[in-house]
Amino acid sequence: MLVEEIMKREVIHLQADATIAEALQLLERHHIRHIPIVDESLAVTGIVSDRDLRDASPSVFNLEDSEHELNHPLDSIMSQPVVTVHPLDFVEEIARIFYEQEFAALPVVQNNQLVGIVTEKDMLHTLIQLTGTNVQSSHIEVKVPHRPGILPEVASLFGKRNVNIVSVLIYPFKDDPNFKILVFRIQTMNPLPLLEDLREAGYELMWPNTLPEGNQ
Repeated sequence: MLVEEIMKREVIHLQADATIAEALQLLERHHIRHIPIVDESLAVTGIVSDRDLRDASPSVFNLEDSEHELNHPLDSIMSQPVVTVHPLDFVEEIARIFYEQEFAALPVVQNNQLVGIVTEKDMLHTLIQLTGTNVQSSHIEVKVPHRPGILPEVASLFGKRNVNIVSVLIYPFKDDPNFKILVFRIQTMNPLPLLEDLREAGYELMWPNTLPEGNQ
């Protein structure tokens, strides 16, 4: 999945000489948490968050200086330089940037111009879609040898039962490089016959790892 498929294309932005007061008004009006700062050509020069703006805002106990502080330009508080991504970057790869850098939003830039933004919420929604948890489905985890061809081999059992696979994930089995866990989300009213097929084929079920009496 590409960034251009999940990014917001209508991005609220400001220039560096805009004031803190202007930015606060935009946050409240549009219910957003980040504002990219751009120059006249829409090149990204900085970014401000709701936290940056709250920290820079005057205390309610110091109203005398409030107007002066709210009129400070955004270039006095914005974060720079800014890490950006491209519309054709893979979502799975930019997820690593969110995790490692602890960012809450990334501007999307193409030809040195702001064209979109991706937030933590966008990433979480995408993860839900990739894992198939957004549709009603059953969850099955199978321990398999880590060798070529194992995925289609296991998936063929689903095909024989005419079971639709919603999503497939693969992750390591503890610290053992010889095995992997295949995580399937499937659409079926009764997964028990498939679970029996998997066990009869010699695969170890990690979830569900028990069958009702009479089906073992």
